Amino acid sequence: MDFRLTEEQQAIRDAATKLCAKYDDDYWFDRDHDGKFPKEFVNDFASAGWLGIAMPEEYGGTGLGVIEASILMQAVAESSGTQTACALVHLNIFGPNPIVVFGTDEQKSRMLPPLIKGEDRTCFGVTEPDTGLDTTRLKTRADWNGSEYVVNGRKIWTSGAQTANKILLIARTTPLEETEKPLDGLSLFYTDLDKSAVEITEIEKMGRKAADSNMLFIDGLKVPKENLIGEEGKGFRYLLHGLNPERVLTAVEAIGIGRRALSRAVEYAKERVVFGRPIGQNQAIQHPLAQCWAELEAANLMAFKAASLYDAGEPCGGEANAAKILSSEAGFRACERAVLTHGGMGYAKEYHVERYFREIMISRIAPVSREMVLNYISERVLGLAKSY
Repeated sequence: MDFRLTEEQQAIRDAATKLCAKYDDDYWFDRDHDGKFPKEFVNDFASAGWLGIAMPEEYGGTGLGVIEASILMQAVAESSGTQTACALVHLNIFGPNPIVVFGTDEQKSRMLPPLIKGEDRTCFGVTEPDTGLDTTRLKTRADWNGSEYVVNGRKIWTSGAQTANKILLIARTTPLEETEKPLDGLSLFYTDLDKSAVEITEIEKMGRKAADSNMLFIDGLKVPKENLIGEEGKGFRYLLHGLNPERVLTAVEAIGIGRRALSRAVEYAKERVVFGRPIGQNQAIQHPLAQCWAELEAANLMAFKAASLYDAGEPCGGEANAAKILSSEAGFRACERAVLTHGGMGYAKEYHVERYFREIMISRIAPVSREMVLNYISERVLGLAKSY
């Protein structure tokens, strides 16, 4: 068992780190205040070909696995942009996976190359205000009128909708009461985000100001039949196929943010002198930082174990979910400790660690809560009775 990166993997990490270094703390400090879309960063990322790292080569991608995508996104998370930088490109890395796996050859040829080149930007319309994680109870409808689907409903926490021109959208095509199982009757579409039929309202939030999150009110959005992914009524199952890679990417990003925060804390502990000695000489400072390092490294092993299992075609639900909860908690503790190590200055924006602390919170909440992760492990790994 070799935990070292290959030369190719190390090259991915080095190249991503070099690209991200162009956008320093001051750049992201400004975006955190003005909320402007960081198009320069996104364009550079797309031009480097990173948006297609996990997409098939025949459509312009690199054809690599979740391991390589994780190495890439962890490098982004360790940069000055942390969670915001990740959020700007995260969806493009593995979000189109249902198209790759379940789309027709025509759909893949039409839909994937513009995404990989950065010519199209997509958002993900899944969560709804009244259903939360109970995705099988989604109320957004896609009704067939004889020539096309017509979508009506609401979506919430749709990231990137302000600048997106496409949407990966799940909607109910068969009423819940007419299905044998709640999983049935939901269909997946990849289509134009026609803003004449979709009202987009940005949600003000505690972090990631430059990576918008939105409420969508969909009123008569027309979707051609050719934009239905796979079979009608099986869309939820298609989404499930991509959940484990999403868990892994969320995990490695949380670790990257934690590492960024820890490095800033260590740097400050070496430089800050109180009572005639660096504060990092005191065990009350040293030990919590050392504990954070150990927790981050342990979580990282679980995350890459899950990625390795996925790339090998092995079951990895338990490992992917464990990686998500371990990494988000370890990242949170590292960011909290970075603020505390800075003392009063940890509360000051000029030292940046307060931004890391605000942004790491999303890793604990999304794409699934800690409690639901523990429910999954309890039921699927330990074999305990379902509790909800």
